[in-house]
Amino acid sequence: MPTPKLVAVAARKVDPPEDRMYLEIYDAIMEHRLPAGTKLTEEGLGEIYGLARHSVRRVLAKLAADGLVDIERNRGAYIASPSDEEAHEMFELRQALEALVMQKLIDTSRKSDFVELRALVARERDAYMRGDRSQWIRLSAEFHIELAKLAGNSLVVESLRRLVSRTTLLISATNPSGQQPCSFDEHAAVLDALETKNHAKAQQEMSHHLGQCACRLLDRPPQRFDLRSALGKI
Repeated sequence: MPTPKLVAVAARKVDPPEDRMYLEIYDAIMEHRLPAGTKLTEEGLGEIYGLARHSVRRVLAKLAADGLVDIERNRGAYIASPSDEEAHEMFELRQALEALVMQKLIDTSRKSDFVELRALVARERDAYMRGDRSQWIRLSAEFHIELAKLAGNSLVVESLRRLVSRTTLLISATNPSGQQPCSFDEHAAVLDALETKNHAKAQQEMSHHLGQCACRLLDRPPQRFDLRSALGKI
């Protein structure tokens, strides 16, 4: 008869290798351990994760669908590195989509709907104050996805997920001197306006916030790194 310890081990959920690879690369991109423009080779990733090339290919395709990786014919897969022109176009589209989210939330939301979003903003503020920049960036992006989910349009959610992921890649891994990002305050201002059903104010606060996000985008200097080390596989 198996011991309780063996039963517990057997019951423990183990992520399939492809899922684990996807999540680890996703985290490494979002936490800026893998710089924009980095080439991801099927051979190198297969060696690191012990996966066949067709499995690696599926993971890269999923990352590409999320907008985090660009796959170029005859060249391979690279961490997405949007141009200035694309960045402008993405934020222009985000302005339109998130204005739609504001409109839907003004019409349909209740105060109780914002409890979890308030908690998310509090975690975002805490991460920034603790100096955990990668977690702060992750939560800042998550805020926009959760707002869209609350609005209830699945197509908008999926469109924003890709746009938010891709624009997050443009945020510098370090703050320039004197610049203090305050996305959590801007997020709180959006929630304040939504809770009071102030449509004009909600639209204004979100538009201002996205404008500030665009202004914070900085050119990242070239970075030296080791793929195995970046994925925590030393």
